[in-house]
Amino acid sequence: MLRTEYPRPQFVREEWQCLNGTWDFDFDDMGEAESCHWEKDSHTLSGRIEVPFCFESGLSGIKDTSIHNKCFYKRTFTLPAEWEGKNILLHFGAVDYRCKVYIDEALCGEHEGGSSAFSFDITHCLRDSITIHSLSVSAEDPAADETIPRGKQFWEEKSAGIWYTRTSGIWQSVWLEPVDPVNITRIKMTPDFDHDILDLECTFSKLIPNMALEVTISFGEELICKDSYSINSNTVFKRSIHLAADKIFYTNNHGASRSWTPENPALYDISFTLKSGEGIHDCVKSYFGMRKIHTENGMVYLNNYPYYLKLVLDQGYWPEGILTAPKDEDFQYDIEIMKEMGFNGCRKHQKTEDPRFLYWADKLGYLVWEEVAAACLFTDNSVMRYIKEWMEVLERDYNHPSIVAWVPFNESWAVPDIGRNALQQDYTLSLYHMLKALDPTRLVVNNDGWEQTRTDICAIHNYSHGTAKEPGKQDTFKRFTSDLSILLSPFSAGRSIFAPPYKYQGQPILITECGGIHYNNSENGSWGYTSADSEEDFLKQYSFVIDNIMQSDYIYGFCYTQLSDVEQETNGLLTYEREPKCDPLKIKAINGQYRHNIATIPHD
Repeated sequence: MLRTEYPRPQFVREEWQCLNGTWDFDFDDMGEAESCHWEKDSHTLSGRIEVPFCFESGLSGIKDTSIHNKCFYKRTFTLPAEWEGKNILLHFGAVDYRCKVYIDEALCGEHEGGSSAFSFDITHCLRDSITIHSLSVSAEDPAADETIPRGKQFWEEKSAGIWYTRTSGIWQSVWLEPVDPVNITRIKMTPDFDHDILDLECTFSKLIPNMALEVTISFGEELICKDSYSINSNTVFKRSIHLAADKIFYTNNHGASRSWTPENPALYDISFTLKSGEGIHDCVKSYFGMRKIHTENGMVYLNNYPYYLKLVLDQGYWPEGILTAPKDEDFQYDIEIMKEMGFNGCRKHQKTEDPRFLYWADKLGYLVWEEVAAACLFTDNSVMRYIKEWMEVLERDYNHPSIVAWVPFNESWAVPDIGRNALQQDYTLSLYHMLKALDPTRLVVNNDGWEQTRTDICAIHNYSHGTAKEPGKQDTFKRFTSDLSILLSPFSAGRSIFAPPYKYQGQPILITECGGIHYNNSENGSWGYTSADSEEDFLKQYSFVIDNIMQSDYIYGFCYTQLSDVEQETNGLLTYEREPKCDPLKIKAINGQYRHNIATIPHD
């Protein structure tokens, strides 16, 4: 199965070459690849692998889940004749965890970070004397190193509890792209919803005389603006573009809203053409959505209207691909089936998802809380690694309107002593403020679950709803959702909701993990936080949890655990193979109840 869709849908150039497919492959268990120069054409690898699937997955053609800390990839490629004279960029969607890349037997570059994309300009590494070029990748993912941001990937051979099968090596698309030496290197688009403005920031590879950037914005078939701007610096170009204030946010000529919401995911098309007296140097196509997210009066507001968040916890695992979706359509399906069930977004849990997922979230209208896989330990090394990945992820995903929150910490992972350790508290504060400084347009949910410091959302986890056979637990859950003092107490998980000396400051309160009902899976070792023995029982439990949360005068959103079963954790609304466990409309009926104490955004 080959992933051939365009990998970077928010920064599109027409010419590119997909390098997914069959590569030569070998494990490097003895650590010989570097000293024995496996990148040389004279060294033959013994196996084959289907990229971009990790060797632990079935779709890789290998399906070896035993621990191999190092592996090696090789393939060849040929450049189209029309790329002659262009600079050649080599892109990797993600490689877990660190890698070295060789072109024509010479080291081209290195990267560390399993969640983030990276690129190399390989132009000067390509040998002029040959037409068939070699590409080699040495990847290392030490299973026992708990300072590596790994999220839910287990460091032992067999998954257990909340820990799942590892993903090692290349796990997102690899591709080539030709560019003019004078090209656009980055585009940053910030919607200023209140003032009908798109703030634009661009950087370029170099500055040449008479350089200009032509920007064209359209909505459907309607041209919004087309202007050309002189460029006098390759470091940064900034411009605020005023859009049609009388139409943009409310209605166009046909009465359809142009502001982006899950109910109406309106997207503007935008193109960038870089020119000079020498002609056209670069053309990039993208899109953006005009939307605003903020908190006020203890509620979340979307586009200045109170908005009730109905999220689902999404781990982003598949049986045959593990962290890599088998097909692009799988992203689309997950979003569509969750919307059919009445959810308006997800919390992507301990995973930074493929840009193709974010594209579908933008296009279909689906709110995303984004995370980066966490490390387990608090050390200088883990702190530096984690911050580096966050900065790379923020740059890659900044322009997606679907992303409304960054979630840098979860349940005190990597900060286990945050309740009494000032250094660990400062660490969470530093990342909170760094994310806010670089992106003031989104919420930051800091240490989701408990022991929070500075945060825009008071995020609480509670799986103690019980069943009809446990009336005492159910009564306690009712009290939890209806009594603010209990809601903010250590009751939920035996830990303080805020790490002393920090206190609740009136932030919106959301139950960001709840439910987790095991149903319709009889595999040995499968589990959930409670169990249901029939569809009727499952729906009663689900309704009990959601009803009590939505009827609360203090809770303004929830995130249900979880979208699908994942290996032994079988508390999904869908099976691991993505089959609904009950009629999606029955879930939608429960999720769609009238919320008596909050308004909703008007939409068509």
